[in-house]
This record gives sequence, C-alpha cells and structure tokens, in this order.
Amino acid sequence: MKKPFSTAALLLGLLFLSLNGFAQDKNFYIFLCFGQSNMEGNAKIEPQDTVNVDSRFQVMEAVDCPTLNRTKGNWYTAVPPLCRCRTGLTPTDYFGRELLANLPEKARVGVINVAVGGCKIELFDKDQYESYVTTVPGWMKNFISEYGGNPYGRLVEVAKLAQKDGVIKGILLHQGESNTNDTLWTKKVKVVYDNLMHDLKLKPRKVPLLAGETVNADQGGICASMNRIIATLPQTIKNAHVISSAGCTDSADNLHFNAAGYRELGKRYATQMLSLLGYSVKAE
Repeated sequence: MKKPFSTAALLLGLLFLSLNGFAQDKNFYIFLCFGQSNMEGNAKIEPQDTVNVDSRFQVMEAVDCPTLNRTKGNWYTAVPPLCRCRTGLTPTDYFGRELLANLPEKARVGVINVAVGGCKIELFDKDQYESYVTTVPGWMKNFISEYGGNPYGRLVEVAKLAQKDGVIKGILLHQGESNTNDTLWTKKVKVVYDNLMHDLKLKPRKVPLLAGETVNADQGGICASMNRIIATLPQTIKNAHVISSAGCTDSADNLHFNAAGYRELGKRYATQMLSLLGYSVKAE
C-alpha cells in the first residue's frame, strides 16, 4: 500500500519550487566597474542621459543614496549617477545602453560601479589599501569612507549579492592617471584581478578585463604617456583588452573626458564586450 503524501513533503516541494523561481538568471549579464575619477564620472549629466533608459539596464547601488531613494545592495534602473550619489556621467552609462541595443531581447545588463577620484590602483589591493589610505588627502578619505573605508571590500560584497541574480560576464577598469609612468602598474592590476577571481569564484577565461586608455594625446591628455603602459596589460593578464580613447573628447583640464567623450568611450567598451560575447554592433 502506498504511503500517503505527507504535508511536510508537500511543503518541501513548494519551497523548492519557490527557491527555483528566484534562481540565478543566466541572461542577466553583470559587469563590475572600478577605477578613479574617469570611472567615477566627472562630466555633468545632461538631459539626454536621463531619458529612454531601458529598464533592462540596471545598477546595483554600492552605497546608500537617500536623495535618490536608493539603498546599497539593491537594483535600480540605470539612470545616472551610476557611481555614488553625486557623481557624474561615466563610461558605464553608455556601455550598458550600447550592450542592450545589440543583445537579444531576453538579455538584461547590470552594472556595479565602485570608483574613487584621484586614487592609485593600490586602493583596490586588499592587502595594501590600509597603508595607502594613510597617505591620501582628506577629501579622498571622505570618498573612501562612503564605501565603508574599503572600496575593494565593498565591490566584492555587492558583487556577491549580484551573483545571486545573474552572471558576472566582465570587469571594466578605468584607472591609471594617478599611476602615470608606473611600470609596475600592470602587475598591480593583476593582483586586483586575481583577487576578484578568487574572492568571487570566477574563472579568468570567462571573465575578461576591459581597460580604457586615459585621455589621448590627440586631445592633449596630460597623462597620455600612461597609455603606453596600459597597452601592455594583455601581456600580464591573458584575458585583458585595451579600449582606445583616440578621438574621445575631453574637458578643459585635459585629464577628464567630457560628456560626449564618456558616451563614445562607453560605446567602445560595449563594442569590445559584444565581440567577446559573440555579438556584433547592429548597423544603424
């Protein structure tokens, strides 16, 4: 005689189905973004940047932003600012928009942006950041404090939350101005990349690193000499790709891109990522 189906078994089955309903979405592509001021966003957000943002493009807040009605660790439609509460336009904005314009309808894109203006790459080295922070000016310490004093730690914290919802497909870096002419920069970046792979249980061959050039010499970029070092990053990290900044317009300080420059640079990050995902940019 068959045993009656118990209430406990039924509840377990319903629980399993419930958990399954909130399983990781393989079509939710997540990208980690970090660096200094050009990733943080230095250009003023213009009206065109706040409209027609597809709800499939999401940002997970890395800090609490009461003025934006956003809370750390939650997803929101990616209307700028995408870094901290009062930052500007970043390459991340148009990276996400361009990706969605060329990915299948079922795909979604999520970004996490942790960046600190003026910082060296050492800020993201989990074994070195504390000693580095003792050397930085007070205004930078204020930015760092918004990430609980440890930007790398905050990036990993929210990335782990994001992994419950989707799949980390790549990492975007824009940093180097504060390490200009530092010949050890590529090795320092590799330390951060390797730590991310380990701490988030990622496979390097599946998670490329896209690194953008500083303001180009063709715009009078005052840190353009760093681009020669950035160009060698793929020699140190096999799955690294350099994003050209040639022709990307900049602001009067020749250090930061302007809004048009960020839009173009973001699209270039996207074009490279689309190629790595097996897609091409659709003809307009």
